[in-house]
Amino acid sequence: PLSLWLERRSALIARGDIGVWLAPADHPGALADDLEHVQVIAIDFPQFTDGRGYSHARLLRDRYHYAGELRAIGDIGRDQLYYLAQCGFDAFLIPDGRDPRGALDAFADFSDGYQSTTARTPWFRRRQAAATPGDVWFPCA
Repeated sequence: PLSLWLERRSALIARGDIGVWLAPADHPGALADDLEHVQVIAIDFPQFTDGRGYSHARLLRDRYHYAGELRAIGDIGRDQLYYLAQCGFDAFLIPDGRDPRGALDAFADFSDGYQSTTARTPWFRRRQAAATPGDVWFPCA
């Protein structure tokens, strides 16, 4: 847990093979200066309706540039996997009693997306980058 990391930071860094568990109420910024020492961050989703972990993942990837493993744990279901990946998760702990093979099908639910995510550049930015000189683009507000 983050509280243990903050309490025993030096000893855990010396150990060298450490991961940190973030609860929904924890702020990822508390790890910002230590991310090079953390190999995996597990973000807990204690219930399906608690979406704070999505924000934690975006902050870690986009603001703090965390490049290690980001693992979703807790009440993780098939319907969430595609969206979790779009926020930067690259590992998922599927709870006992749920079909992990069936959950993998979630990654094929959508062929692409229009939104900007951690995982990809949105269509409109790719289209702009592929434009030839002389093309006229009207920015949207």
